[in-house]
Amino acid sequence: MFQFRKSAERLSTDEARSRTGGDKPEAVLLDVREKPEWTAGHAPGAVHAPLTGLIAGAALPSAAQGHPLVVICRSGHRSQQAAKLLTERGADAVDVKGGMNAWAAAGFPVVDERGNSGSIA
Repeated sequence: MFQFRKSAERLSTDEARSRTGGDKPEAVLLDVREKPEWTAGHAPGAVHAPLTGLIAGAALPSAAQGHPLVVICRSGHRSQQAAKLLTERGADAVDVKGGMNAWAAAGFPVVDERGNSGSIA
């Protein structure tokens, strides 16, 4: 396990995929978009925790608890908010520049809730 810097570090999509993919990921990819956005398309293996719930005090899903977090949204704005909020709560969290729009533009996979090819809503 590693520790992210506690500053306003932002990761590129390449860095995010490298840290959250493979056989032994270093971090959990946490998608903070709302349910309809998540359902339309998300990164395979991502964990869903809408920003609105986090702001309201919801706990992280168990799959994300105790792990470094790479936070993603559609464009990067909400993920910055979420990473700051989670860091203030003691989590090790950074966000992804450009969000899922940049992820898809880089040619990385996007799947819908059934595991089929998804889209960014």
